[in-house]
Amino acid sequence: MSSRDDLAFAVDLGTTGLKVGIAQLDGALVASRQATLSTDWSEGGATQDANEWWRLIGALAHDVLREVDASRVVSVAITGQYGSVVAVDEFGVALAPCVMWMDDRGSRAVRARLGGRAMGYAPRAALTMVRRSGGAPSLNGTDGAGGLLYLWHDKSDLVDRAVWLLEPVDYLVMRFCAKASTTASTMLSWWLTDNRHPERHVYDEKLLALLGVDAEKFAPLIAFGSIAGEVSMRAHLATGLPEGIPVLAGMTDLHAAALGAGTTTVGGPAHLALSSTSWISAPVTKKKTDVRHAIATTPGLDESSYLIVNSQDAGAKAFEWSARALGGAATDLDELLVEAASAAPGSGQVIFSPWLLGERSPVDRHDARAGFHHLSLQTTRAELLRATLEGVAFNSRWLLHYVEKFAGGAFSSLRLLGGGANSNLWCQIMADVTRCSVDQLSNPSLSQLQGCALAAGRTLGVVTSNEIPSLTRVAQRFEPRDYLQSRYDTLYEEFSRLMASQSGMFRRLRDASSSSDDVF
Repeated sequence: MSSRDDLAFAVDLGTTGLKVGIAQLDGALVASRQATLSTDWSEGGATQDANEWWRLIGALAHDVLREVDASRVVSVAITGQYGSVVAVDEFGVALAPCVMWMDDRGSRAVRARLGGRAMGYAPRAALTMVRRSGGAPSLNGTDGAGGLLYLWHDKSDLVDRAVWLLEPVDYLVMRFCAKASTTASTMLSWWLTDNRHPERHVYDEKLLALLGVDAEKFAPLIAFGSIAGEVSMRAHLATGLPEGIPVLAGMTDLHAAALGAGTTTVGGPAHLALSSTSWISAPVTKKKTDVRHAIATTPGLDESSYLIVNSQDAGAKAFEWSARALGGAATDLDELLVEAASAAPGSGQVIFSPWLLGERSPVDRHDARAGFHHLSLQTTRAELLRATLEGVAFNSRWLLHYVEKFAGGAFSSLRLLGGGANSNLWCQIMADVTRCSVDQLSNPSLSQLQGCALAAGRTLGVVTSNEIPSLTRVAQRFEPRDYLQSRYDTLYEEFSRLMASQSGMFRRLRDASSSSDDVF
């Protein structure tokens, strides 16, 4: 029998960074390591070297295990980004770079299968998709279905050679235990499971037919939180982890965040992720979809609940971009955050729209682009940096309005996690802009590693679902400051109009770019 003092080895595969950690089964973090990941944007796509992920995990694992007694590690749990596709051989080795969720080369194939006049979709196909899975493939191709159809049609030779087509977390699970598996929640953005019945672990024939694919190369579906296999001899040699310990089914960063933030109770607080991307989520009891605002549900932490799912494509990544673009000789993020704090709240009425990769929620506009608005000759760099933080917060407030409607009521508070939540300044701005109490989690950039450990503790029977909220560690609470309400409300009203007011420009420049490659 395991105890809470036993350890889990956790992996968090982000888009820009990889983290590994050792934590107790009650979520208490013991040690961690991380590495930076790079994306290849050549050939019109966005890919990463999946085999390099595995090599990095091996090196980081050997390093972090020096800090603990390896015999105390009793499980492996893996989380990460989703909506990407890895083609692997019978041993789980990647045959080609992973097609990332940002890759839009599948757009043409998605539109050919599902395109029409109802918000860009064929009405009957879209209705079937939404009714069964909870959503539909992005017409921009930037999700698992888009990556799948790109490979299916444009890289058919690779598909023929592959034994499995896997999500990244499922790829890593297979590297650890030599068995292919997945869950309905991990496969959400492939839109191939009937999520009205999360207890049924099968691919839906009607959804397969709509995408024009078969399930032969898709991993067997198992329940969330179940054991996918055991650490193999190969994985033991690559990582130093004990051979034979259980490996949990892979989970999305959304699910690990819910566990790590302790937002596991219907009617309790929500969590807001300030990672490379950003989202707001909380558990609900029923499957539901808000097509207009790109908000849906995914099978949740058990077979009787769901998690709200949405995405804003630039969260903390927006400040990293501003730091590079505006930093000059100063590239240290902490120094630039201090400079941002020197600007007055409201940033001299400068407004930043953070749509550097387009947007998904609450408006799905892949062609939207970011901008600084209402600049003057008196605008300072500090104001631009602070405006970036405030712009992401305005974007979160915009989404929060629709998420609370979706959930059926206001949240009691927001729990912040992700790298951006390390900044006290940003946490306070989030509270001031959203008018919500904001709880900054302890080690917020490592919350998903802690969520992995809690998932392992739950699976191994030493932690119950009801206990998880009380095990979450909150560093401090930030309350909205009333004297700033009018100032931020005024700026937010302007921010919330920008997407609509610039829509024509986005469309015209998109069309000009696609038709005039010699100029643009």
